[in-house]
Amino acid sequence: MRSVYEAAGGQAGLLRLAEAWHTRVLADEVVSHAFERGFHPRHSERLAAYWGEALGGPPAYTAGIGDESTVVRMHSGNGPHEEMDRRAIACFDAALGDVGLAPGEPLRQALHDYFAWATTVEMTRYHASADDVPDGLAIPRWSWDGLQPR
Repeated sequence: MRSVYEAAGGQAGLLRLAEAWHTRVLADEVVSHAFERGFHPRHSERLAAYWGEALGGPPAYTAGIGDESTVVRMHSGNGPHEEMDRRAIACFDAALGDVGLAPGEPLRQALHDYFAWATTVEMTRYHASADDVPDGLAIPRWSWDGLQPR
């Protein structure tokens, strides 16, 4: 069985999705707040590498950019932000359509489920401070069956 990464078109497919999502969140009046201090010039490429690794692709993110602790720290210390999370997920769902995934497709559902979980569970563990995030966290792996055991 192909991995979610392969079904999504590999790195090129996830880059298209990351670019579509980034375009949508920058246009969203609530989610864009997360980017008001700026963002890495290769944000979409880095995001696609992270998603790729999480979805069964090569370890491109951990090989050259960072680990899960790096990512979780970027999303920590800002207090709860449920409305922003909901809107980020809505932007992701719209981006799935932007890249041609129709409602009801198993790939679309798997990607939605992954992103919703990552947004509302994995990235929300350390609301108080990024300093609370432990070193050495591994990128969680996601498959067609959901979160995989670590």
